[in-house]
Amino acid sequence: MSHSDHSTDSHATSRPPLELLRSVLGSFILPLVVVGVLVSIFLGGGNSVPTASMAEDAVAARIQKVGTIAFAEANKEPRTGEQVFQAQCGACHATGAAGSPKFGDAAAWGPRLASGFDALLNSALKGKGNMGPQGGGAASDFEVARALVYMANAAGGKFPEPKAPAK
Repeated sequence: MSHSDHSTDSHATSRPPLELLRSVLGSFILPLVVVGVLVSIFLGGGNSVPTASMAEDAVAARIQKVGTIAFAEANKEPRTGEQVFQAQCGACHATGAAGSPKFGDAAAWGPRLASGFDALLNSALKGKGNMGPQGGGAASDFEVARALVYMANAAGGKFPEPKAPAK
């Protein structure tokens, strides 16, 4: 091929500036217009001006609470020892987990029962060994005492039901 054959190459041809400008603008503006129309059709189908109630709802949704604090009701009936055992104590005492005396196991509870109710209640409220303090937790001290009597008596103890605190 001679040098003159390259002069007819497609790269050598030039476009008029106006045609080039139209082609560049068309390749950018046309897709933007198409995308804008599609977005307005699919996302902007509703009322574009929010009403006062919509604005209030949107504000309320943005500033909603992420948590709450609930205080126990003063007149709430205290739970029974069995209810507290099932809700809280049974997690360990039902299976003997973490070295806890298993519910109904007289041999495991025997030495603890010999120390007396007050010592057992003190250990339950303040914690002992692997058991954390139960006082001030989800159960009131009276409910913890009821749960202790429930567990101890199931293992052979003879503790009376604790008296409810004065209101």
